[in-house]
Amino acid sequence: MAQRQDDARERLIEGTSQLLWERGYVGVSPAAILRRTGVGQGSMYHHFQGKADLVLAAERRSAALMQQELTAVLTAPGTALDRISAYLLRERDALRGCRVGRLVADPEVVVSDELREPVRETFALLHRLLVRVIEEGRAAGEFAPELDADETAATLAAVIQGGYALARAEQSVEPYERAVRGALALLRASAPEADRGAGRA
Repeated sequence: MAQRQDDARERLIEGTSQLLWERGYVGVSPAAILRRTGVGQGSMYHHFQGKADLVLAAERRSAALMQQELTAVLTAPGTALDRISAYLLRERDALRGCRVGRLVADPEVVVSDELREPVRETFALLHRLLVRVIEEGRAAGEFAPELDADETAATLAAVIQGGYALARAEQSVEPYERAVRGALALLRASAPEADRGAGRA
């Protein structure tokens, strides 16, 4: 019995996470969750107080997964540019957008401190990781000493999130890929002149 209850809870969280990514908070109804997961209404309300409680659990699950992925990519061995390139170029579904970031497109999420918190935590972690990598790159001479780590980290995160919006508007991945290529070109251009010359040789 306990195993079946755990399975039902997991199906509810995973199914809600997928629906949030596809439809956003407004488009996710209890009926849609039950259809997606095949879980009975009684089981849903046994595990969660209501839609907001279940959505919060699904958000936390998605945020935790994204945080693990970000940490793995941005703390991996390699140069600072290697790690930032891996972050910017890692495989994504640009037309679906960010499963965490797109949540703040929903007014109901934005006005709720509790529902917004997993998103805020995830982007705060991304910012800290990027700042650390950029600072390491400056110290190693990969980037110009005057490159502002805090501002550059914010710019890189905005490139990804803005790239998603551009891709969805055009229904094409090209605007997203163009934005990523441009960000990498700017980073390479920030390298000290001697390093840029060595890279061309």
